[in-house]
Amino acid sequence: MTYARFLLIGLGAIALTASGGRAGAADVAAGKVLAEACAPCHGADGVSQTPLTPSLAGQPDEFVQWQLVYYRSGARKNDVMQPIAEALSNEEIRNLGAYYESLPPPKPAVPLDALVQRGEELALRHRCRSCHSEDYNGFRAAARLSGQREDVLLKALRDYKAGQRVGAGVASMADATFDLNDADMQALSRYLAARP
Repeated sequence: MTYARFLLIGLGAIALTASGGRAGAADVAAGKVLAEACAPCHGADGVSQTPLTPSLAGQPDEFVQWQLVYYRSGARKNDVMQPIAEALSNEEIRNLGAYYESLPPPKPAVPLDALVQRGEELALRHRCRSCHSEDYNGFRAAARLSGQREDVLLKALRDYKAGQRVGAGVASMADATFDLNDADMQALSRYLAARP
């Protein structure tokens, strides 16, 4: 190997290490500016008040990015989100992911009741923690479930069970929802929405 080639490989490794291995560092401030267009549905602070619209505050960066990529590619279908995602560049998607992850997550708005207790049993039995972390706050490409809108969680479970939703965890979610009936899915959604 020539000295020049060795030097180039070494400099490339240093640059990759300095950048954290990413193509470019995400810009949270730029993500905040982009998110202003998302606020009418997802909330000014990333906490949705709109039925069937998820809160994005506190979601893992990678989860937000992957969902936008799925919408952009058409792998995940939604008449509102698909054209929005198609207009986003990779850099804009990275910036949105970083911004939403930086926000404090929503506070639970669901009362503790018997349905929550049933949901806790189901979450343990179906190993939801194995992907979504011990506290259900999400991890990498797995969504934060804690404090999410109950209606959003229920729709997601129903869509996964029906095979209508795809994503990084589609095989896991198909398995996790396989033997859930609708009452189970309601209990699981209530429990996760009630978690801090």
